[in-house]
Amino acid sequence: MILRYAYLFSASPIRLVELMYWPFVQLLMWGFLQIHLAENTSLFAQGAGLLIGSVLLWDILFRGKIGFSICFLEEMWARNLGLLLVSPLSANEFLASLSVMSVLRLLVGLIPVTILAKVIFGFDLLGLGLPLAAFFANLILTSWALAMFTSGVILRYGLGAEELSWGLGFVLLPLCCVYYPLEVLPGWLQPVALALPPTHVFEGMRMVLLEGVFDAAQMWRALGLNVIFIAAGYISFRLFLASARVSGSLSQIGE
Repeated sequence: MILRYAYLFSASPIRLVELMYWPFVQLLMWGFLQIHLAENTSLFAQGAGLLIGSVLLWDILFRGKIGFSICFLEEMWARNLGLLLVSPLSANEFLASLSVMSVLRLLVGLIPVTILAKVIFGFDLLGLGLPLAAFFANLILTSWALAMFTSGVILRYGLGAEELSWGLGFVLLPLCCVYYPLEVLPGWLQPVALALPPTHVFEGMRMVLLEGVFDAAQMWRALGLNVIFIAAGYISFRLFLASARVSGSLSQIGE
């Protein structure tokens, strides 16, 4: 399956442009805003790269989810999913291939943008050091959990639910405290935010940039929540798949 997707990209290099285009646009927009705020706000002057770091980390979550979902949707658009699911390919192998491709697609877009962030704005994402590995791992796990859930819904209810692949991440965006600290949210909403793994990642990133301290406890909390999210995403996908097989909706995919 991974070779199949690799052949798909090699036969259509224009797909690589799409992987880098939007992250680059976001980098420029938030990077120039970062410069403006740093010149006029002590907080942003103190924590150089706060916005750029948030943009790049959010892109790991969002692009990881989209990379998984797009590979899944392409099978539906090509009306190939039913054939795959009656082949010797197991559901677990299919999910594993989608997970690997999500990381590969993410790296294709993230690496050039990370280099440009260093060249244009002087922000070195790799300068975060070992905390970056913890941030990346937790965000990619969350992206897989969300993608498995949305893929399961689409599998069961068809392409009419396709919008979930794009929209679910944006629903979480204001709750995950990507661009602002947790304290900004109303008190009643903060427990909801703390129940989301990315919130702990972005809080941890701000602590590293503002105070130079890595809070490992935040990452362990994120990891614990991700275990729950991954389990829920996987179980929901398998249940939706079983339901689709019983209802016969697999034979109507792509219609």
